[in-house]
Amino acid sequence: MNLKQTLFYITFLFFCTQTFSQGNKNNQFDQFEKQINQLQVKEVNFLKSSQFFLKKNWDSVIVSTSKALLVHNNKDILNYLNYMRGYSFMKKKIYTETINTYQKVDSTFPFYYHILKNLGGISLEQEAYQKAILYFERVRKSNFFSKNIHKSSVIHDIGIAYFHLSNYTKATEYLNKALQLQEENKDTIRLIGSYMDIANVYYEQYKDNIAIPFFKKAYDLSKKTNNFEVKRKASLNMAIVEENRKDLAKSLIYRKEYEKWKDAINNQQNIWNIAQFEKKLALSEKEKQINILEAENRLKSSQRNNLIISSLFLVLLLVLGSVFYIQKSKSHQIINSQKKELTLLNKTKDKLFSVVSHDLRSSVNLMQQSNSKLLKNIENENYETLNRIASKNVSIARSTYNLLENSLNWATLQTEQLYFHMEQVDLYQIVQQVAYNYQPLFDHKKIYFSNKIIQPSFITVDIDSLKIIIRNVLDNAIKFTPHKGIITCTSYLFQNNIYFIIEDTGIGMDNTTVANLLKETPLLHKKKNQQEIGTGLGIQLCKTLTAKNNASFHIESKVNIGTKIILKFPKP
Repeated sequence: MNLKQTLFYITFLFFCTQTFSQGNKNNQFDQFEKQINQLQVKEVNFLKSSQFFLKKNWDSVIVSTSKALLVHNNKDILNYLNYMRGYSFMKKKIYTETINTYQKVDSTFPFYYHILKNLGGISLEQEAYQKAILYFERVRKSNFFSKNIHKSSVIHDIGIAYFHLSNYTKATEYLNKALQLQEENKDTIRLIGSYMDIANVYYEQYKDNIAIPFFKKAYDLSKKTNNFEVKRKASLNMAIVEENRKDLAKSLIYRKEYEKWKDAINNQQNIWNIAQFEKKLALSEKEKQINILEAENRLKSSQRNNLIISSLFLVLLLVLGSVFYIQKSKSHQIINSQKKELTLLNKTKDKLFSVVSHDLRSSVNLMQQSNSKLLKNIENENYETLNRIASKNVSIARSTYNLLENSLNWATLQTEQLYFHMEQVDLYQIVQQVAYNYQPLFDHKKIYFSNKIIQPSFITVDIDSLKIIIRNVLDNAIKFTPHKGIITCTSYLFQNNIYFIIEDTGIGMDNTTVANLLKETPLLHKKKNQQEIGTGLGIQLCKTLTAKNNASFHIESKVNIGTKIILKFPKP
């Protein structure tokens, strides 16, 4: 295999696979979930199949659908079962079963265009290029094609199939059409792939002067993405191109860059493996805690039964003293009630002491260290660093103040002393009021804040608790958004619900961190890659206050991209 063949192989293998997988985005699963809910099927195996499918547990889907197919004869339900089953076989790379199962789905099925696209992708991987073109052309003729924002991938795959058939004219025509759509949609990953594939078409025809600029475009664009695999492929392509041009010095530079991205991918995989191990360890600890709680519950149940038997026996013995017993029982109830209230107050106090002392100790320690540096720099007349240290002290003081304010609100809420007055308010105006107080913080970090909430957007809430929620979310957004970042507030109406979104371009969180924040977990929590110690108290407070306002609290986040806090309120 010569260098040109090698160049095409590595590029096509990566981007063909990527295109094949990107055809099924999360919005497909969202649409699928809505369709499933509309069917209102109560049969257990069908419900299990759909739940496993949405959780992407492919082995469980295959097992549960095989059971469900035995009890259903409705055409619509059978279509959904065979679709889930065929999709699972495809993810397991069992393509023969995938094709056989998909053939059982009727062409009127709402997701039939996905089936055609998947079959086209399988044909590409199996090098059945004429068959792949037929499938992709059927997708182009479907009603969905004109509305699909990812239709460029179908056109791109047709071009790839023609390339393998050595029909370079057709390949160039379709790849350029796909390229135009990707440029309009600013679809960076697919755009990089199209540049490389067009380059390979020309490269295969020995039109190097046309091909090389496309390779260079792909390489330059790869610098704007966080996808290490894309960066690695683009660097390797340029290394091979320069090697073909006999410019070994440039080729070596690109080779070194390729190795750097290769190492970055390996590091990512190591981090993922460690996270999986920690997750398993946490689950094991949780199971131990559950077993201990079950043992304690059994003991308490036994004690309770013994107490009931003893009480009945005492009642029989003390029939003549019934008046005294009733009086004693009343006193006992009062004592128990007071004991429960005292226990609750003690637990609240202990939690607050634990949280506040832990974070205050950390904040004071940081303040002491920072002040020591401040004094040292003053003594050394190093005035250039004074502004940075003073800004850090302000940030520590603000974090400490937010902790105390959240602690007070949390304690008030836990002791049921917080009064809720529900009324209709304009969400846009409330956000404007809160954001006005944060303008100095926005200016300090040069953060661009935008309030794009639809006017008017009336919701029924307690205005004070809503402001507490918004302040906490903005605090976190400012803290974890770098200089010259963006914070945006938006809203939209969907299915009689008003969605309120606060989005930032900060450091983001991984899925594990998001899941831990959304769980009802202990308060203390370490913010990843941060020097400050956090408690998670702000998020816990936001979740509780959101629930008190008959709303729901969600988090969507990606590392190094940003975070979305989504609040869903019922429409008044």
